[in-house]
Amino acid sequence: MSPWLMLAGLGAFHGINPAMGWLFSVALGLHRKSRRIVWLSLVPIALGHAVSIAVVMAAVLTIGLVADQRLLELIAGALLIGWAAYHALYGHRHRVRVGMQTGLVGLGLWSFLMATGHGAGLMLVPVVLPLCLSSGPAAELTAAGSLPISLAAVGVHMAAMLAVTATVAISVYEWIGVGFLRRGWINLDYLWTAALVGAGLILIV
Repeated sequence: MSPWLMLAGLGAFHGINPAMGWLFSVALGLHRKSRRIVWLSLVPIALGHAVSIAVVMAAVLTIGLVADQRLLELIAGALLIGWAAYHALYGHRHRVRVGMQTGLVGLGLWSFLMATGHGAGLMLVPVVLPLCLSSGPAAELTAAGSLPISLAAVGVHMAAMLAVTATVAISVYEWIGVGFLRRGWINLDYLWTAALVGAGLILIV
């Protein structure tokens, strides 16, 4: 599969997960009785998520400029698996506590912390790292080659996430309602934990 399609797929997965923002968007809209708030809340949700991912990607690629590439892959793989273990054992105990009636600034902060806590940025490493390597001379990371690729990767990921988040949020607000979450919604955290482990193993192997 194309790395760009994988980036978009991960963005779509984040977008459909209520823990990543659309549930807050719907809750704010219902509380204030405003469709406009549903749309407006997507901005801080997207910004918080994008900043979280960008910070992680910048840190990983900066280390990659001075460290051996294989060592970087092993470290990133171990971090992904370790984060998956933490998420499975303790993630439900350390949820970010933000009220459903928070303002837009609080929503942006919550989105940043939630994306960071889920390891969203780390999850992009197995996809972005090969793209950056392929753009550099002799398959090496370079600042000139890594920056535009990394920015494009974050952009593709965020575009997919925002499109799915907006679609779900508006659909739930206008037609579906939140009651279906109690009737048949699956726990996406389990799938995300498995995906973290899988990504870590890909980097290590």
